[in-house]
Amino acid sequence: MTDPANASASALIDNRILELADWRGQTLAHVRKLIHAADPEILEEWKWRGVPTFSHAGIVCTGETYKAVVKLTFAKGASLPDPASLFNSSLDGNVRRAIDIREGEKINETAFKTLIRAAIALNLETKAKPRPRKTKSA
Repeated sequence: MTDPANASASALIDNRILELADWRGQTLAHVRKLIHAADPEILEEWKWRGVPTFSHAGIVCTGETYKAVVKLTFAKGASLPDPASLFNSSLDGNVRRAIDIREGEKINETAFKTLIRAAIALNLETKAKPRPRKTKSA
C-alpha cells in the first residue's frame, strides 16, 4: 500500500482498485484503461478525499465506486452527444450525467471512448472561449 500523504493520484487509484478486490475494482481498472486509450494525455487526479478523477483541460469524468455500481460522472455530460445512450444516471440535472455500471454489465467500449473524446473537446472549446469582462458601474 502507498502512503496516501505522499502518493501520486495514479498510485492512489491503483490502491483503490486493489482495495476493492472484486468486480468493482476490475470495472474501474477497465474503464480507466479505456479512458487512457481514448486520450493518452489524460491527467489522473485524486479529489474530494478519495474520488478518482480524469481531467484534460478540466474535469472529464470521475470514477466513483459504490456497493452496487461503478459510477462514471461526466462533469459536462448534459452538453455531450450520447447517440449510444450510455448515460443512465443523473439524467435530471442541467450539467452532469453519469454511467452506472453494475456487476456483470459490459460497456460499449467504442461509444465510451467517443464520449471521452467529446468531453475533452468540449473542455478545450470552453477553455478557448474568452469570458466577457465585467465592467464596473460608475
